[in-house]
Amino acid sequence: MNKKVALIIMFFILGIVLIFHFLILTNQIPYEKVWAGKLNSIEEMKSFETISILLNIFMLTILIVKYKQLKRKIKKQSCGHTYLGFCCLFCIEYIRQSIRKKYDRTNLWNFYNINFIYLMFYHC
Repeated sequence: MNKKVALIIMFFILGIVLIFHFLILTNQIPYEKVWAGKLNSIEEMKSFETISILLNIFMLTILIVKYKQLKRKIKKQSCGHTYLGFCCLFCIEYIRQSIRKKYDRTNLWNFYNINFIYLMFYHC
């Protein structure tokens, strides 16, 4: 697998995640079923989902810049530190989810995290 394929897979994954968060924000998916049941009101859901959507859009923007650099064969690491920071956050989230005692959604979330970590480390 080359770096372009890894980036395209990450675009696809982030697209699915963004669609999921927009479905939660528009109440197509009940907010009581997500965020590990920690949300108590619609206002909390809107703030959590807005932050999550903004972070995902920011991460998508970084990936687009990296994809354009690969396409033009530019070897600069203009956004490498931010990219590596996201990779570290995913690692921490993976460890946190692995330690948790609640296993209802942990397996799916860990599958997402481990795949994204692999693609990000492979790409860096």
